[in-house]
Amino acid sequence: MNILHPLCTPSRGWALCLALLSLSPTGAHAGPGHDHDHDQDGPSTAAVTHPLAPRRQADGSVLVPQPTQATWSLRTAKVAQAQHARAHTLPGTVVMDPNAGGVVQAMQAGRLEPGPQGLPTLGQTVRRGQVLAYVRPSQSALERGNQRAQLAQLQASRALTAQQLSRLQALSDTVPAKEIDAARLTLQSLDAQTQALRQGLDAREALQAPVSGVVAASRAVAGQVVDARERVFEIVNPTRLRIEALAHDPALAGQVASASIVVSGQALPLRFIGGGRSLREQALPLLFAAEGPALSSLAVGQPVTVWVQSHQRTAGYRVPSAALLKNATNQPMVWVQVSAERFEPRMVMSQPLDGAHVLVTSGLRDGERVVIHAANLLQQIR
Repeated sequence: MNILHPLCTPSRGWALCLALLSLSPTGAHAGPGHDHDHDQDGPSTAAVTHPLAPRRQADGSVLVPQPTQATWSLRTAKVAQAQHARAHTLPGTVVMDPNAGGVVQAMQAGRLEPGPQGLPTLGQTVRRGQVLAYVRPSQSALERGNQRAQLAQLQASRALTAQQLSRLQALSDTVPAKEIDAARLTLQSLDAQTQALRQGLDAREALQAPVSGVVAASRAVAGQVVDARERVFEIVNPTRLRIEALAHDPALAGQVASASIVVSGQALPLRFIGGGRSLREQALPLLFAAEGPALSSLAVGQPVTVWVQSHQRTAGYRVPSAALLKNATNQPMVWVQVSAERFEPRMVMSQPLDGAHVLVTSGLRDGERVVIHAANLLQQIR
């Protein structure tokens, strides 16, 4: 049996023959009369191996093998058209709930002194009525001298009144009782005045927590001199905060059906309290209440985006915000699964719905499966 390539001859050399054999599709040719027993069962078919790497097709779609989909945790969801509330996005700010937070201010100028448990630190939990610090009033030398002179005068008057009362009590048989009672009352009044003046000289103002919560702001340092009405501490309840949004359309205040913000990737519902009647920065302030442990990640004064749903309804498809991407021309798009391993991009038009979802108003059909997780990985396939 001749297994050499037809072009292999002794004159060409064995090196060339080996090269020709490596280029041959079958690696060797059977000579005439050779009988392939295995060919009697029918024509042989080559094994088709599935491509292991995702690839993009000429029409813009991509092929992603199922093992790769599992590795990416790629997930899809079937969409259906429905009526949804029309939403508006408003800039907002986290503010303190006046019923669950408060400020600690000094009523008079003086020097700060630590409280019984020291000065509180940021984030420390405090109780209502807890003494946070003391303010020792600041007085000039002249004021303190006048108070000491007044105290000395009261002490002298008290001594004279005490002596007079002793003499009257010794002559109680001949002196009317009303004079003795008057001297006794005068002595008691002088004692009270003296005690009040002494307390005034050494008294400290106690700064107490107005509510229970955590210390959100602290400007206290031991020995610091503060002015009257100066804010020293701010206390908030981190599970009860309020959101203030600015609406440039005053009519929106009467159309609010619901609202929400996004906290840690989750939509947190808000309760509409009311809208102002005075413009601020050419916009109407709207106030919302929020409660829950998720608010602990927010801080007073932090800017947030508020999604407000009105009573107006719009038809569309509700999809997660992560499913909406931008193509090379900065147009909104989503990925739609057309077969088990084939995905195609779809240009869409969308509107805001809430913090976690958008409303696709065109570009989709009922029953289609939209990629809701790992859509950004499909965008990177080239």
